[in-house]
Amino acid sequence: MNRRQKAILIEFAVVIAVTAIAVVAMINFRDWVNHSEAMRAMEHLGREVFQYREEHSSVPPESYVDSIKKTLEGYARLGDLRYRALWIDFECPPDEILAYTKRNYHSLLLGKGFIVLRLDGRIEWMEKREFKTLLAQQQSPEEIEWLGK
Repeated sequence: MNRRQKAILIEFAVVIAVTAIAVVAMINFRDWVNHSEAMRAMEHLGREVFQYREEHSSVPPESYVDSIKKTLEGYARLGDLRYRALWIDFECPPDEILAYTKRNYHSLLLGKGFIVLRLDGRIEWMEKREFKTLLAQQQSPEEIEWLGK
């Protein structure tokens, strides 16, 4: 193999490597954007819920959330939003899960998990195992039975 053939082979290998890195980066970037949009939509929902709580001294009913959720910026990225207002009462602690949505990302940075809105307005990303443990601690037997139907 002469010098010219070696140079062409090296250039080809570099192009393939750069292309592979770019593809992986784009997949991760797409998931990061989707994650950011979903977090923003959940934050907007949190603000709406907080405003409702200020005016009515209780969390809004599910029908209220259903009526506003399509107006949330980034709502399409939320997916299947679960709202737990039916199971929230005055004795619930501020860290109670009020709403959540399951998100499965296929990137190196994000995996399977949940975007969670807490009763005190905090929004966070939780890994699947951590979320399932916390939700199981907070759910009443009635809620578990109702979800099983």
